[in-house]
Amino acid sequence: MNNAISNALFRSNAGFAALILRVPVGLTLAAHGAQKLFGWFGGYGLEGTGQWMASIGLEPGYLMALMSGSAEFFGGLALFLGLLTRPAAFVTAFTMLVAIFSVHIGNGLFMSNNGYEYALALLAVTVSLVIQGGGRFALDNLIHKAA
Repeated sequence: MNNAISNALFRSNAGFAALILRVPVGLTLAAHGAQKLFGWFGGYGLEGTGQWMASIGLEPGYLMALMSGSAEFFGGLALFLGLLTRPAAFVTAFTMLVAIFSVHIGNGLFMSNNGYEYALALLAVTVSLVIQGGGRFALDNLIHKAA
């Protein structure tokens, strides 16, 4: 693999901070994705989530549910492991932007009104991981050393 590509994707000088961000946010995103994809943790699964997405104008709903659920579930798992951290964080950050502007923005900031504060917090964490990478305790380091 080209050294410049390897550095851009996998190299990170971040220490414990990235781990502290990655693990809980990765688990949270994976759980939200599992709700959308599999109906776990009280979710509606692809069918129900797809119908809801179509009802708010995200068409085709099933495909949108599949894409957002996959971004959250697989992206969350990748963040948890520190595997392809920057690409996973980028995809999940984009997913949070879509959630903010398609679902939450009209409800104000606070979660009590279905506002965007939670999605904004996830966006901030994922953007920071795009910038700093997975940190010292990420599988990305093994890939970078092997490249």
